[in-house]
Amino acid sequence: MDNKKVVITGIGVIAPNAIGRESFWQALQKGTTGIKPATLIDTTYFKSKLAGECADFKAEDFLGPKGLRNLDRATLLVASAAKLALDDACLEITEENTDDIGVVTATTVSVAFAIAKFTKEVVDDGPQMVNPALFPATTMNYPSSYVAIRYKIKGFNTTISTGHSAGLDALKYAVDFIKTGRARAILVAGVESFSFSNFVGFYKAGFLSGRKAEETCSPFDKRRNGIVLGEGATVLVIEDEEYAIQRKANIYAQVLGVKAFFDAYRTADYDPRIRGLKNSMKKVLEESGLSEEDIDYICSSANSVQRQDRLETQAIKEVFNIYANKIPVSSIKSMLGESISASGGLQLAASVGAIKNSFIPPTINYKVPDPDCDLDYVVNVSRKAEIKNVLVINFGPGGNNTTAVISKY
Repeated sequence: MDNKKVVITGIGVIAPNAIGRESFWQALQKGTTGIKPATLIDTTYFKSKLAGECADFKAEDFLGPKGLRNLDRATLLVASAAKLALDDACLEITEENTDDIGVVTATTVSVAFAIAKFTKEVVDDGPQMVNPALFPATTMNYPSSYVAIRYKIKGFNTTISTGHSAGLDALKYAVDFIKTGRARAILVAGVESFSFSNFVGFYKAGFLSGRKAEETCSPFDKRRNGIVLGEGATVLVIEDEEYAIQRKANIYAQVLGVKAFFDAYRTADYDPRIRGLKNSMKKVLEESGLSEEDIDYICSSANSVQRQDRLETQAIKEVFNIYANKIPVSSIKSMLGESISASGGLQLAASVGAIKNSFIPPTINYKVPDPDCDLDYVVNVSRKAEIKNVLVINFGPGGNNTTAVISKY
């Protein structure tokens, strides 16, 4: 069963800088940022003011006007992205094929706002008066369940909540299901929504840029001092190649491998030995049957945190050796912000665009070189290039490290 090929046939994107697959790719190619002063929350009493919000998003444009009132923002975002992906893949879900189709959704922190909203109503109005319709969104699996129910997907419905690596972890879960013959097509979703709860949490924990220095989202730049929080949703339709050909589906790319390793080090901190990150990169190359020189582009996890960007650079150097300086690297988070569980899906969608449209997205806001970060970061302007194999990296504080390889089909 392991020799089954897994292909990508549909892409739905709602990002801070664009909505829709083609618009997203064009925005990345132009280096268009979605990071602006926050509008969804009041930042008056905070030094951090910026956010990667999906400001132009209107759920009714995708889902219609009815039945949306009690849905939380994360659910609206991912259900809309699912509509885009299903339409793009021309995948019609029927009673005949629904048992062979599943959905797996990466989401971790979005639930905080729903819990806060429900708890506030319980405290303010009392338990007898609380609106029961607010409760379902307080469960982590609600966005994924809503997608499965709305689009009548009955094969399986799973939620992955591993934080920064969740987007690629969801892909690995789905690939394993297809390779073992347990599903033929799967919606791989990732979503996080921007909210006051998340903003305050990351701010008080000291993760946001702007608390002690200039507020900037500038991966690999010496000025970097923390993340700008973002939001977004992606849904990729992945399929068994045989099923995609049978359906006469348009195939965008092939998933060659996904590998995950955990650093059992400290909560909310990085293992300075970066053992898990290096292992995930080495093992995914082995699984993909590729050598270091076969990688044409690295879509990095760099998020403008001092240690993260430096450690990722170090890992790339140790894994790729003499090829490290020859492989273009870039971080699309410079344009989108750090969207935690949604970031992996956005990186995958961007990487497919790089393969299809022959370009490497830039790392924007790059001004001051850092001697500890000295790779080819494709700074400020996108680069034309023929791309066959892309290495996509997801990691963050806490220990999860996942790397994927997607390739031209």
